[in-house]
Amino acid sequence: MTDCSMAADSSQPGQQTSVASDTYVCRTVVDAKLATSEEVQACLAKQKKLRASGRHVSLAEIMVRAGVVTVSQLKRLKNRGDDTMSHSFQQIPGFHILQKIGAGAMASVYKARQLSLDRIVAIKVLPKRLSEDPAFVERFYKEGRAAAKLSHNNIVQAIDVGEHGGYHYFVMEYVEEGRTVYDEQVKKHAYSEQDALDVVIQIAKALEHAHARGLIHRDVKPKNIMITKDGTAKLADMGLAREADDAAAAVEEKGRAYGTPYYISPEQIRGVEDVDFRADIYSLGATFYHMVTGRVPFEGTSPAAIMQKHLREPLVPPDHINSDLSAGLGEVVERAMAKDRNTRYQSTRDLLMDLEMVKRGEAPVQAHANYDDKLLKDLAGGADEEAGFTDSSSSPKPLPALPKPGYVIPMIVGLIIQFILIVILLAVIIAG
Repeated sequence: MTDCSMAADSSQPGQQTSVASDTYVCRTVVDAKLATSEEVQACLAKQKKLRASGRHVSLAEIMVRAGVVTVSQLKRLKNRGDDTMSHSFQQIPGFHILQKIGAGAMASVYKARQLSLDRIVAIKVLPKRLSEDPAFVERFYKEGRAAAKLSHNNIVQAIDVGEHGGYHYFVMEYVEEGRTVYDEQVKKHAYSEQDALDVVIQIAKALEHAHARGLIHRDVKPKNIMITKDGTAKLADMGLAREADDAAAAVEEKGRAYGTPYYISPEQIRGVEDVDFRADIYSLGATFYHMVTGRVPFEGTSPAAIMQKHLREPLVPPDHINSDLSAGLGEVVERAMAKDRNTRYQSTRDLLMDLEMVKRGEAPVQAHANYDDKLLKDLAGGADEEAGFTDSSSSPKPLPALPKPGYVIPMIVGLIIQFILIVILLAVIIAG
């Protein structure tokens, strides 16, 4: 799988710009589906061999020579977002721009030095064409304001927002190397259970901090989770963040689906007004699923098809796809991704508690409690359906995987408790 960090192993000062360009090409050709991760990996291996022999050839040149991409494709890739900052505008007062490190449809990101504090920062700049749209500008500043309300080691820190020469910019903490969970997935397909838990627990802590301050992220996904050199995970991109009690925004956005199709919650798809923190729990569950299985929870030929599956199609448990995963992890993901938000974790703290228990090799208490409650509701006539869709619990599911050895005793105890509860319930029904 593709390790874009291989394109950034040069320590020579004169090679810094080309290294950054190689890293950018590595990420964007896969992201744009111009090449497969295997093709890019082969080109990176070739580049590494050439460097070992003293020859420094750009990744783009190697890819063209190998027939992986064409020159015209690379030019289109390079030109994407190039209108963000003209050649005549390369400075923002108080900052010295060093190099471009990323680009997308909505903004480009630059590495820069903040002169007053002599530190490296990242600056996101809104493209000129979008700067003329008041709605985009407002959303851009809204992201900055939302991020500024949060101060947590697992959230990318906001530093400043402003405008200069007609360009709107957002200054934030610079994450060394700029790796994301998405980059790691491209490299190694799937995370091990323990490595994934390390990351997801950190992001759950970040969400707990945000939720306690009334903010919903609404776009938790692999590309929005940054990884530092020391392994710290940081939640990034507050572009879709919203205050939970922002009634005006809720009414304005009613009926619109905000989020990324592969990780979006059912209630976001339906565009309900009262989207809350449980939408983030669903998206983190979907991200966790992708990390440990190497595939997204639901696939389709279009965003609409994918979102329909989030609404209707039963989830195949992650431990049925990857047999190395513990049953406890599967239980946590299934509860986090319950289609009915009322049967998901009812607090980020509860999710975090279960994640930490699974990491210690213990059975997740909250997920088990949810299973017991669901069983009793089904015996009493079925759980209520949330308006507009059928809960996945009412649809046929694959047969459960055999329990892992570490969970046998807790499961036996759980079954005994369930049996007692069923006997009591039946006695009450007969007596009535």
